[in-house]
Amino acid sequence: MREILLHTRDPVFEQIIHYFKVLIANGELQPGEEMPSRRELAKAFEINPNTVQRAYKEMEKERLIHTESNFPSKITTDQQLLKNVREELIHQAVQAFVESMQMIQVPVDEALIRIKSQLQQEKEVKES
Repeated sequence: MREILLHTRDPVFEQIIHYFKVLIANGELQPGEEMPSRRELAKAFEINPNTVQRAYKEMEKERLIHTESNFPSKITTDQQLLKNVREELIHQAVQAFVESMQMIQVPVDEALIRIKSQLQQEKEVKES
């Protein structure tokens, strides 16, 4: 499992939810796959188990995971819901980027050139 970098801006339980949404959106967690236990996750991230419980409860409310009594929680198999998670993350990223570019008045053409350049650089670094 990938490392989570906690910061103080957002509540930790929301950061955990975001962390799992990213893993779901990029395919690292597959539909129907078991989630780590709440205790395992709390220990791995060195956080309070109640915080993990709150995050899992919220993900259950959002139907991202489901838990049957005495069985581990599992990622939803609802393909539309999984697609919506990815779309939500893309929207959030684009919105944050656009707001940042507007604040410093970067023209659209320049922003697009910079995006393409940065993506190409990231691809080259990953390939090397």
